[in-house]
Amino acid sequence: MNVVLIEPSFPANQRDFARALHAIGATVIGIGERSKDSLDEDMRRWLTHYEQVSSVVREDEVERAVRFVQGKVWVDRLEATVEAHVECAARVRERCGIPGTSVRTAWLCRDKPAMKATLREGGIPCAQSTGASTPEEAREFARRVGFPLILKPRDSAGASGTSRVDDETQLEQALSGVAFDRGASIAIEEFVSGHEGFWDTLTIRGHVVHEFVTHYYPNVLEAMRTRWISPQFIATNRIDTAPGYAEVRELGRRVLPLLGIETSATHMEWFAGEGGLKFSEIGCRPPGVRAWDLYCAANEMDLYVEWALAVTSGRTSQRASRKYSAGIIALRPDRDGHIAGYQGVEAIRSRYEPYILDSHLPPVGTPTQPVEAGYMANAWLRMRHPDYDELRRMLDDVGRTLKVYAA
Repeated sequence: MNVVLIEPSFPANQRDFARALHAIGATVIGIGERSKDSLDEDMRRWLTHYEQVSSVVREDEVERAVRFVQGKVWVDRLEATVEAHVECAARVRERCGIPGTSVRTAWLCRDKPAMKATLREGGIPCAQSTGASTPEEAREFARRVGFPLILKPRDSAGASGTSRVDDETQLEQALSGVAFDRGASIAIEEFVSGHEGFWDTLTIRGHVVHEFVTHYYPNVLEAMRTRWISPQFIATNRIDTAPGYAEVRELGRRVLPLLGIETSATHMEWFAGEGGLKFSEIGCRPPGVRAWDLYCAANEMDLYVEWALAVTSGRTSQRASRKYSAGIIALRPDRDGHIAGYQGVEAIRSRYEPYILDSHLPPVGTPTQPVEAGYMANAWLRMRHPDYDELRRMLDDVGRTLKVYAA
């Protein structure tokens, strides 16, 4: 199999997709924005060929690179595993006659209003939502649905660019920052309260072959806006045994065919609250924040290799052990500036060393990143434990004990 992989070097865990394809015997051709000279020794070994482009979301450039490769060898697959690259890859794939995720599916998994409209038609419980290309369209939706509301880019990933508005004043403030006069459009939707989590899969021809459920503490929007919180997400090992997960799994299996998802990784966000279980959004790609690393560590498997087998030969070779739950906690500096020091590092290591998978504690002097930059923007620590509740207790203790100071 000859597989073209979009942007094999960035972000950092992209290299695992290249590694896995090489490990199962595929010929891997990379297309990326970095120079060939910047590729490290491992990447040079994993890639048979590499084409540099100025942007991996410029369809003309990616198509030109793919057609150049097709002029040399038969291309069996063209794969993109980053949210921002998925739709461009689908369009190039279609033009070049390469099988894989369709343009329709890629678009529906990027355009939030179209996604929710399609799923509502299929009977999936979702928040009320619409796309707004003018301020008046947003105001009309607010008059009809009421506050609070969520505003986000139509093609956002996670909480990027997302804001909550609680009244007309906040709505007008949010709308003033949107370039409607230059063709901008936003997704606007009803605020849904409840506990937030995600259901991730690897699917082959629309059939789920691996699945995982992860919980957020607290919900993402709050976590990405509140400095003092040390947010977590934890992948459970109870997905096959706790009856409460049956509804999430059933909901996800109804979503996949409505969007035409076939052989792909998926990442589906959901809310569970007083209004019951509701779909939030889905991407036809792996989750961010290196969540697959947690699944690998928790289930004693190489999910990247499973993905490589799925896209190249339509099969898998491993079973998830469900031996551990695994999670990450983000550790925020107390202010913006530069890292000045840490407190409680040795205490945490002495208490939990056997359960710590890895950590990232930037050296003193490192510039801090803003809170909204995400779970891995500054310091973080990842752990696993056979008991989900005990793991959550340990991560809570890490958040109370390990402090990051900036100046």
